[in-house]
Amino acid sequence: MFGKVKRLLGIEGVKIDLDIPAEIPANAPSVIGKIQLYTIQPQTVTEIHIKCVEKYSRGRRKAKLIDEYNMGEIILRERIDVPKDELLEVEFELPVRWMKSAMDRMEENNFLLRGMVKAAKTIRGAKSTYRILAEAKVSGTALHPFAEKAFVVKT
Repeated sequence: MFGKVKRLLGIEGVKIDLDIPAEIPANAPSVIGKIQLYTIQPQTVTEIHIKCVEKYSRGRRKAKLIDEYNMGEIILRERIDVPKDELLEVEFELPVRWMKSAMDRMEENNFLLRGMVKAAKTIRGAKSTYRILAEAKVSGTALHPFAEKAFVVKT
């Protein structure tokens, strides 16, 4: 009985981790990485949902605004049997669409306005952070394991 409850809640179930580069070039068409799966009980993963998210924040204190944009996502629909006490790695390639604001395009294309655009972005407090999220659907569990890893976009 207690084992069924632990399995339903994902306790002692599959643990998931992401192995991606710390820096990714801004012109890269995709992110290549590995998902690492580990468990102390043999279990089956039915699918893995992977997505790249940009968190764009601007403003300060009470006037701070935060938006999240989906840069790309894939679903690996394959049955993966995770053996007991073995680290299993699944490779993936996530296509991404890098978005640029009008200010970013102006900064990139007009070297005369580059300094003013950087100053305006600093004054406004505009910045972006990027991360990859992965969630594994494990058969027989209600709570699915997930992992999140941040990375830097190198321009």
